[in-house]
Amino acid sequence: MSDSSEPGTILRVRGPLEFKCQLDSTVGSHIQKVISRTFETLRSRVKSESLVFTVCDSPVVVWPNRGKQETLYASPEEITPNTLCKDLQQWIKTDEQESSSKKNAKSKSKKIPTASVINLHLMMEVTKPGPLPALTLNRTVQKHHFLRTTLPMDCVVHTTCNDTIGVACERLLEELLHQLCEMEKVSLQHMKGTTLQVPEPLHFLLPESKGLVTVVYPAGVPDSQLEAHRKELHQRFELPEDRPYFRRANVYRFPNETYRDGYLRNPHLAVTHPSLENGKLYLVQGIYSYHHYMQDRMDDNGWGCAYRSLQTICSWFQQQGYTERPVPTHKEIQQALVDVGDKQGSFVGSRQWIGSIEVQAVLNQLLSVTSKIMFVSQGSELASKGRELANHFITEGTPVMIGGGVLAHTILGVAWSETTGQIRYLILDPHYTGSEDLQVITDKGWCGWKGPDFWDQTAYYNLCLPQRPKTI
Repeated sequence: MSDSSEPGTILRVRGPLEFKCQLDSTVGSHIQKVISRTFETLRSRVKSESLVFTVCDSPVVVWPNRGKQETLYASPEEITPNTLCKDLQQWIKTDEQESSSKKNAKSKSKKIPTASVINLHLMMEVTKPGPLPALTLNRTVQKHHFLRTTLPMDCVVHTTCNDTIGVACERLLEELLHQLCEMEKVSLQHMKGTTLQVPEPLHFLLPESKGLVTVVYPAGVPDSQLEAHRKELHQRFELPEDRPYFRRANVYRFPNETYRDGYLRNPHLAVTHPSLENGKLYLVQGIYSYHHYMQDRMDDNGWGCAYRSLQTICSWFQQQGYTERPVPTHKEIQQALVDVGDKQGSFVGSRQWIGSIEVQAVLNQLLSVTSKIMFVSQGSELASKGRELANHFITEGTPVMIGGGVLAHTILGVAWSETTGQIRYLILDPHYTGSEDLQVITDKGWCGWKGPDFWDQTAYYNLCLPQRPKTI
């Protein structure tokens, strides 16, 4: 467990450890003893002088077990055990830094602020100084079963601005040894005959001061079979049992890890919030993808805005771990409406609009998610809905789809003053047709704060407020 509630630097060490053992018997007790003995051997290796940490994209190499709390570095020699962890950044050179230095002030792309992470690679020295022993060969004829796999070690520690490299290495060693113990438990618990399930360390960012927590799961076992384990984790960390925190979809994504699907995540984090007299912010909770016109090689310009808002909502439920179902396509949305009897078969493949009521039906059909519908007879009344919307973002935290006239938008939050009644709406606009350029999207207001005059004052609106399922 790593407390990331204070500013500082996260040190993350990753690397393979080879697990191999010979089973002379397939009796369960024998297998368990051999596996435990092999894990003990690996823990001994981690404690040995052969363990090496290399700081990625830098010349820094660390032997954490050499000498009495003394760390040896191949280069640079200026680094000592008393060097502050944050000072390692000056030795790291990435392609992104080189590219930005060449561009200099020519391009000022906007980025969502993220934590500082230093990546280290775990390695084991295979050679030793001194004369080599004479080579000996032995030949043994024996029937046995050989187990071999690679353990994907992945440990993190959160360091404060005053922590030194020496202290951080000690904590990383403790985490590595603890992770090997957890891997041993998982391997023994999920062993099937002589088949070893590879243990998989995953990191989860828990609310408030609990910070980053590492949990080891068996890689081949789906989330549906790990509910009992998740309940134990919820109890251990005193978490509510009405929402998921430890499903694989909840895994923390480090700042240097990019999404491969091409969608922007949480663009509202790059938007400056408004200041209202005695006002408070009430925002969407968790992660969503920004879906808008012309994505996925689909020309829906002029008719697909509600579909895109629905896709954004579905992405929220997927990335919070409520469903493993992919974000539905336009045709899948249309087919769901046909399946529930809302539309005729000819609706599938058409370019017909949908509204909040249809969004509610699709969420229930595809995700088993219920929604509340808020009816507003004219846009001017939306200014009086601050309390209801604030309460929604406090209790549910889901994106809200709003449809009125021929337009649909996604509401990601409100800034509302209970004393003055002033209100601003954080809008994600699905009508955007450009590329995934965060600078353009925020500067041009495709994701941004809008006042009450943003709405058509005479048009009626329906708002779809999705509710969280009560599950872990």
